[in-house]
Amino acid sequence: MNAPAKVVNKWLITITVMLPTIMEIVDTSVANVALPHMQGSLNAGTDEVTWVLTSYLVSNAVVLPMTGWLSRIFGRKRFLITCITLFTFASLLCGAAPNLATLILFRVIQGAAGGALIPSSQAILLETFPPHERGMANAIFGIGAMFGPIIGPALGGWITDNLSWRWIFYINIPIGIVAVIMATYFIFDPPYLRRAQASIDWWGLALLTVGLGALQIVLDKGQQDDWFNSSFIIGCTVLSALALASLVYVELKHEHPIINLRLFQDISFSAGNFVMFMVGFCLYSSIMLIPLFLQTLMGYDATLAGMVLAPGGIATLITMPFVGAVISKYDGRKVVLGGLLISATSMFMMQRFTLEASYWNFAWPRIILGVGLAMLFVPLTTVTLASIPREEMGNATGMFNLLRNIGGSVGIAAAATLLSRFAQFYQNVLISNVTQFNPVARQTIGTWKQALMARGIDGASAETKSLAALYGIVQRQAGMLAYNRIFWIVGLTFLGVMPLLLLLRKPKLGAGPAGMH
Repeated sequence: MNAPAKVVNKWLITITVMLPTIMEIVDTSVANVALPHMQGSLNAGTDEVTWVLTSYLVSNAVVLPMTGWLSRIFGRKRFLITCITLFTFASLLCGAAPNLATLILFRVIQGAAGGALIPSSQAILLETFPPHERGMANAIFGIGAMFGPIIGPALGGWITDNLSWRWIFYINIPIGIVAVIMATYFIFDPPYLRRAQASIDWWGLALLTVGLGALQIVLDKGQQDDWFNSSFIIGCTVLSALALASLVYVELKHEHPIINLRLFQDISFSAGNFVMFMVGFCLYSSIMLIPLFLQTLMGYDATLAGMVLAPGGIATLITMPFVGAVISKYDGRKVVLGGLLISATSMFMMQRFTLEASYWNFAWPRIILGVGLAMLFVPLTTVTLASIPREEMGNATGMFNLLRNIGGSVGIAAAATLLSRFAQFYQNVLISNVTQFNPVARQTIGTWKQALMARGIDGASAETKSLAALYGIVQRQAGMLAYNRIFWIVGLTFLGVMPLLLLLRKPKLGAGPAGMH
């Protein structure tokens, strides 16, 4: 690395790259709880307002894998500062948006700028720390990456309840300004990135944009549009499949591809990416299900539901530095194995949630999951990227983060679909027992009917209200059973990933990625 980069304190560089990372990851989830408020303010329908989330995720996913290529074309420092500036300015425009169409447009710009922040920051961080401290560097980055999905919904709920949904975007402005100033003074391009501009891979750029954009729309809108009963979803699926298949062919032929798929020839890198895909699947689906369970079945508000997630986030933040220290001395694959076992255990604990559970009945499994995730994220990143040459680190981190995000999108889509299907299944099972031939059901309805009639309600209305109340109980119980079944499936998924750890290469302790010496 060039001389100025060595002079800068590594902790200053760490703070510089973590600011935009946390800002971007928080923004991925912060808008979720504000959607009903946006809907009323912007006079939009439920289907329309969800494009506020979809548009961000689509543009984010498209830019992620091409970050390494864009850094080489424009210079990493210049590209990083441009992305932070664009993200901050887009946040200002999102907050000031007068209608839904302009908000969606500005969210696309914000997502595109944000997509490059994470892999760029991670690549810079991995190069800043000496090889024997790379586990600690991944731990620090992991804290930021896990911090976002945890704090995002709680922060979004609090801001929306106490200020306005527009402030979930405005809070990025001071953070972005500080990040730009710090990046200007503390970030420097390494010599190997300073090269002549390569020919632009236009076909790769177009196919990547169409393929990933269409895939993200399918995952985000599939359940809402009843999957393949919708011609729109079928069309997007076919378009995505054709574009991504063509992309593989084009990228393997191009001299300077926009994404270097040849990295997947490394079995350890491929296995690590697939494990991270499944970790994203499990993490995002569980983080989506827990607050949904609390708000729909337990009557928690957005802020209190966020507070159930918070202790798990604190557990992750406390555990990660210890994990970073451990994997600099011990085999990271064994730590990943322990993380998968602990995460699966937390899911099996969640499988026993009931409608009478207290706050701590929900919080403890989340805390255990927080410890498990800390043991997964850091060593998995370190082991997966251990053999990647530094020239390809931007490419590798881009694809690694993309697969985590796509895994998360698949997890959320699968969880939402299973929730709907299982709830209907369990409702049919339970309702079959609520008949006039069931003495318990007959007695319950009779008791409620008498109580209502004692308040002066006529017999017919009292019976209707009693049946409606009983149906409400059946719906809540069916919902609880559906959530429990999905938690069980996610737990099995954590266990099912374990055999892939055999394909991960054991990194040499104290050694960094190839070419770092």
